[in-house]
Amino acid sequence: MVLTDINFSTYPAWHRWNPAAWLRVAGPDALSFLQGQCSQDLRPLRDGGAAATYGLWLSLKGKVVGDSFVLRGGAPDEFWVGSYFTPAATLLSRLEAFLIADEVTLEDQTVAWTGLSLLSTAPEGPAAGPDAFRFPGRRLAAGNVEWVGRREVAAALPPPPGCELDAARMKLLRLDAGLPAIPEEFGPADLPQEAGLEDAAVSFQKGCYLGQEVMARLKAMGQVRRQLWRVAGEGDVAPAPGTALRGPEDRPVGEVRGAAADGRGGWIGLAMISLLHAPADGRLLLPGEARPSVHRRPAP
Repeated sequence: MVLTDINFSTYPAWHRWNPAAWLRVAGPDALSFLQGQCSQDLRPLRDGGAAATYGLWLSLKGKVVGDSFVLRGGAPDEFWVGSYFTPAATLLSRLEAFLIADEVTLEDQTVAWTGLSLLSTAPEGPAAGPDAFRFPGRRLAAGNVEWVGRREVAAALPPPPGCELDAARMKLLRLDAGLPAIPEEFGPADLPQEAGLEDAAVSFQKGCYLGQEVMARLKAMGQVRRQLWRVAGEGDVAPAPGTALRGPEDRPVGEVRGAAADGRGGWIGLAMISLLHAPADGRLLLPGEARPSVHRRPAP
């Protein structure tokens, strides 16, 4: 492990955060409308089998516009769409573009809500209620628990036990887990399968939704030509997003999508790599280098 000296199984950690988006979607057609847009099957929300699910919002070509959790609200025909990184304006624009005759109301309530990520493997935390949600998160490879509530409710909570982590440490944990920030590090030019998101965020059993035809075709083909790699490199300064990566034969093979210094003389990150030209040993070069200083990291 590169990143942390915290043992999450015995020493819980937590992080305060503000959603990039927290939208209320309500009305008689709310679920059917969302079901026709989201890559994930949302019917368990209606049937009471789940309080929340994670999914993607795709373009007609199957490219990733954004991601979010979709949560069952406290009132009938009420649902919430919340995201770590995809801006509210992006999700609203994507949903409003296909809202035609549906009896659905979309409200941006992002500024009124705040979150608490509990990073223990078996966390105890604030309960859900009329003004708060608790649901499985995507901060670590092993998962975590998220609590999101109205700001006035959150202000009355005592701090959780354990260590509070800042945004920089959270980014390192996310990169270590191979989870891209969408759409900043993985987005409108990319297919879900290129980041291995098909298992976590794409349903192949539900009815029609935007981008479904492309998802079905890719499932039948069984492969993509690019892949998001977990990478690590030497040096105290992490390369900027968009930095080109080359193979040993000086052939361009991809680019860095996101990276951060690990505080131990190196950096970790995510890189989009062409599988056609990827070196078998996973060794890569940054611009101006004569020898490989970047290597692919195994899956967490």
